[in-house]
Amino acid sequence: MMGSRWTNRSSTPVASGTHTALCVLNAFNHFQKEDFFEFEGRKYCEHDFCVLFAPSCGKCGEFISGRVIKAMNASWHPECFRCFCCAKILADEGFVKNQGRALCKDCNAMEKAKGLGKYFCFKCHSIIDGGHLKWKGEAYHPYHFNCHSCGIELKEDAREKDGELYCLRCHDKMGIPICGACRRPIEERVVHALGKTWHVEHFVCAKCEKPFLGTRHYEKKGLAYCEIHYHQLFGNICFVCNNIINGDVFSAFNKAWCVNHFACSICDKKMSQKTKFFEFDQKPVCKNCYDKFPGELKKRLKKAYDEAVKAGKI
Repeated sequence: MMGSRWTNRSSTPVASGTHTALCVLNAFNHFQKEDFFEFEGRKYCEHDFCVLFAPSCGKCGEFISGRVIKAMNASWHPECFRCFCCAKILADEGFVKNQGRALCKDCNAMEKAKGLGKYFCFKCHSIIDGGHLKWKGEAYHPYHFNCHSCGIELKEDAREKDGELYCLRCHDKMGIPICGACRRPIEERVVHALGKTWHVEHFVCAKCEKPFLGTRHYEKKGLAYCEIHYHQLFGNICFVCNNIINGDVFSAFNKAWCVNHFACSICDKKMSQKTKFFEFDQKPVCKNCYDKFPGELKKRLKKAYDEAVKAGKI
């Protein structure tokens, strides 16, 4: 700070007496035991000297007495000039100006990595240009680690088990199940389905992709479906009510019925799987109604039935 600081305890050329000098700005402000500042032959109290000549800190706004850091078009107390991201004191460390912010070198490198869409190595504090290895929530160059079992330098496909890192070969020897969806090891709950193992959250409906989370699933051609989408895609539609059949199905003549809707197409009498029935115009007819058909019609129906059986259609 400019100016010389004096106290009445030093060997200053001050006259004796209680009111020895006056502030040049305020003649009523007597210097007694307080410090004063002298600049260009004039004496100032501390308050007025700071107002006139002292810089104010760009962070706390207080006047700066002592060392001043000049940076970012402002003045700072050394302890107030910090990294925008990590709050590290920058007074003796050096800094990088990044989008109007003062950053330490490590934080600037991390910001640069983010802008490039790349990871920043937590160990060597440099950008990871190739594949990265995630461990304990941080990204690393894989070559910083070695397999806990065989000691080989690890690659990005390394696996973690019980807090240790293993190469893929050693990890697979441990018999840990691999998820059929993400191809990564399953270290907690395992779902066994479709001849594979799955993370609970990765075993999902092939249509809506919602996890089953223990609810019933339906299999079709190697895929799993929730109940709603299985019936929508593959379910039987009742020939009578035209709705999806969720329960038992009665099938005949390449058609399907709800069990309660299977009835004679002529008299509407309910029939079961044990009931004898005949086909007429691709519809079921009970024996009583069939017996009432003309003899010639029954012969034609029987002939058509025999031909269908012979052709493998029935």
